[in-house]
Amino acid sequence: MASEVNGHPSSSENGVGGGGEVYLVTGGSGLLGQALKRVVEASEGGAAKGSSKWVFLSSKDADLRDYESSRRLFDKHRPTHVVHLAAKVGGLFANMADQVGFFRQNMQMNDNIVSLCHDYKVKRAIFCLSTCVFPPSAPMPLTEDSLHSAPPHPSNEGYANAKRMLECLARYYRQQYNDEFVCIIPTNLYGPNDNFNLEEAHVIPALIHKCYLAQQDNQPFVVSGSGKPLRQFLYSDDCARIIYELLRTSSEKLTFNSMMCVGDTEHSIKQVADAIVSAMEFKGEVKYDTSKADGVYKKTASNAILRGFMPKDFTPIPLEEGIRRAVVWFKDNFDKARR
Repeated sequence: MASEVNGHPSSSENGVGGGGEVYLVTGGSGLLGQALKRVVEASEGGAAKGSSKWVFLSSKDADLRDYESSRRLFDKHRPTHVVHLAAKVGGLFANMADQVGFFRQNMQMNDNIVSLCHDYKVKRAIFCLSTCVFPPSAPMPLTEDSLHSAPPHPSNEGYANAKRMLECLARYYRQQYNDEFVCIIPTNLYGPNDNFNLEEAHVIPALIHKCYLAQQDNQPFVVSGSGKPLRQFLYSDDCARIIYELLRTSSEKLTFNSMMCVGDTEHSIKQVADAIVSAMEFKGEVKYDTSKADGVYKKTASNAILRGFMPKDFTPIPLEEGIRRAVVWFKDNFDKARR
């Protein structure tokens, strides 16, 4: 069910400030939604002060694929700001088996939320994309401008095209009606409340789960591939801090339609595995199964727009510390974690 937090308003045009704001967060029970909740609670004034209200929604609160269900949600809360994180997501095989479902259901959700943000005169809305929607042929480093440069990978084109259309729709509303709609494009997020299901999880939560099971069963920790591929990771709370800044900044600073949310440093899969072994205090053998394909060696993404937007003192949490926090959360919440 929906959870609410009273936040502390700070002054800025159309952003956080002025009192009485209502921030509606779809997908509020997931990885990024819960990170945003932590950031709000830890911000100036915390949950004890201020007249703004944050509402974190889960899938139990409304069927966002249904327009009337979504409209009733907006009618109930009358949001002044929206962060749309909800989506139908799944692993590789789920995407390949149901391209229609991933396309239609995400299109339905996105069309409903974007149009309702306009109809209810929401001051500012943030919509979440993913770097997996970029075309495989896009030159590196990936930039916001290359999102539509070629078709997405066939394995997830239903999901990817729905996310691409979300970017288009938000941009069209901004161009036609001057709505303050902005898309973020996070890459390789990880942290507490992640999906640790071995069939669906991204690399860090999957390796955390595998290492945990290896420790429990006194077996080797097996990492698929050579461990050499490089990726940029971003701790979920850092992405939440970016969203919070997007909501509270002045209109003049929103000079972009979309922005990559990506860490500064590329880390090898071996560095990730080593950090997990350390955080888990795993004493067993670590094996790299080189019979398994490595996949793409690197997928470098540019964070030039992000660095130009965020305060100069914005420093992402180091990989080792982020993984330590994720491991602690997973061990403490093993029984209720998505796995």
